[in-house]
Amino acid sequence: MATRGLPRPAVSRLRLLPPPSRARSLLYCSIAGLAVGSAAPRHSVQVDAAEAPGKGGGYRPSFVDDFLLAFFRSKMVEEVGWDSEKPGYAGLMEVANRLMIKGKSAMETEQAAVRVLQSLFPPLLLVLYKALLSPIANGQLAAMMLARATALSCQWLMGPCSVNSVTLPNGKSWSSGVFVEKCKYLEDSKCLGICINTCKLPTQAFFKDHMGVDLYMEPNFEDYSCQFNFGVSPPPLDADKALKEPCLDICTNARRRRELGRNSSPDELSCPQV
Repeated sequence: MATRGLPRPAVSRLRLLPPPSRARSLLYCSIAGLAVGSAAPRHSVQVDAAEAPGKGGGYRPSFVDDFLLAFFRSKMVEEVGWDSEKPGYAGLMEVANRLMIKGKSAMETEQAAVRVLQSLFPPLLLVLYKALLSPIANGQLAAMMLARATALSCQWLMGPCSVNSVTLPNGKSWSSGVFVEKCKYLEDSKCLGICINTCKLPTQAFFKDHMGVDLYMEPNFEDYSCQFNFGVSPPPLDADKALKEPCLDICTNARRRRELGRNSSPDELSCPQV
């Protein structure tokens, strides 16, 4: 399909939105105030996060959620050089798929996704966060702040999520985890490769390289949940179990490969995009 710019309806919608500077502040507006929140007792913070919109009656996107989706999508469109004619989340998924197939390798796709994440923040904010906040208390403060910011501001992308505790390699426990009940990005993409190459690996790299915080993401490809572990280093790629999983059952291409090769080895049934 030939590359084309934003369809006119999408452009008109974006012009009605607040300027990018406001978008950036909305994305992580809570970071500045989370230093106080991070010092609160762990159980009280977890209760608040668990009662975030999405628990009980289901998650209902707000105007801010719609705005953040449009802003995030516009940044992906800038990177890809193409936009879908579909509105909302369905269109975002088509752009994510185009980002996936545009890269000549998994590494190239990962680097493109990192650039998208970088574009969401003012460069100075990233520099200051990494230099001033990340070193405090061996990274505990920065990790806990990012867990809370993620749980509060990213449900529009992933669905209902809550802050929980993670165990570090040294045995200590920090309330720097985020549990995503059922990741909408993974479920709607229907592709393990899109999850790995446009979300998991680039997000881990972004937080480590640009915010100075280790992150290990553990997607569950059976129930589509995902555990974020801020403050925990990811394992080497050859030891990361997520990269060894077979294609999703809901993947159309994977289903066809299984039908054509019922006795195929696990390697032959693995996602060709990973």
